[in-house]
Amino acid sequence: MITGKRKRRPAQISAGILAYRRGKELEVLLAHPGGPFWAKKDASAWTIPKGLIERGDDPIDAARREFQEETGLVVDGEMVELAPVRQKSGKLVHGFALEADFDLTLFASNTFEIEWPPKSGRRQTFPEIDRIAYFTLSVAKAKILAYQLPFLSELTERVASADRRE
Repeated sequence: MITGKRKRRPAQISAGILAYRRGKELEVLLAHPGGPFWAKKDASAWTIPKGLIERGDDPIDAARREFQEETGLVVDGEMVELAPVRQKSGKLVHGFALEADFDLTLFASNTFEIEWPPKSGRRQTFPEIDRIAYFTLSVAKAKILAYQLPFLSELTERVASADRRE
């Protein structure tokens, strides 16, 4: 009997870190995806460094691992869980805020391989992240992927709340 219902694949889950630093203004660290699809995109293309949570992984451990794989930077310090967000694809993304002023000259990303150009039969290797940078919140809001905007809003609220308590 055909019911017309398809089995759904379970939605993937990712975890990442929204690093921030305080100066004259609050700044957040964003990553620009590598590869030919993203090469000429800037506005609404940047992301928090993140990756898939593997079965049995603790989300915070996965966020640390993925951050290091994608940036080459070692995460040290207490992280604050942010409300998860969902991509259009259904993937759930857990974000963790971390106050950190990383030395960006130490940046080094892992790589991936794809057939490029498409249908050429040639395989090329690209960095998963081609660059990272700290941005003020106003600039970050224009650069970050739209579905991740709630991470910036929640971080702003939490930092302002913490500052009021001090």
